[in-house]
Amino acid sequence: QVQLVESGGGLVQAGGSLRLSCAASGRTFSNYAMGWFRQAPGKEREFVAAVSWSGGSKYYADSVKGRFTISRDNAKITVYLQMNGLKPEDTAVYYCAATRGSLDLSRGKYDYWGQGTHVTVSS
Repeated sequence: QVQLVESGGGLVQAGGSLRLSCAASGRTFSNYAMGWFRQAPGKEREFVAAVSWSGGSKYYADSVKGRFTISRDNAKITVYLQMNGLKPEDTAVYYCAATRGSLDLSRGKYDYWGQGTHVTVSS
């Protein structure tokens, strides 16, 4: 069992930055690939970024590539999402998720989810 708690969301102006954190419980955190997803009002939850269990492989949605960076610290059992150059269209609830499988873009492949943290980007 893995429990995930996100933090770091908030209100920021366009062009600004935020760093989201996802603290995990459980001794097997390093066995899981981790992902960030987001859900804007009235829209489906979409993939943002994912990182392999070792941190050596990363993948990003085209909409955030070059602006967001995913990383993980297995010693601290935490995964991060550094978000730079934020745009109003990045406004959403951001969720972290864990999968026992390999790095994946599909939300259906993830076994555990956090409660989400709100990010609002004003224009």
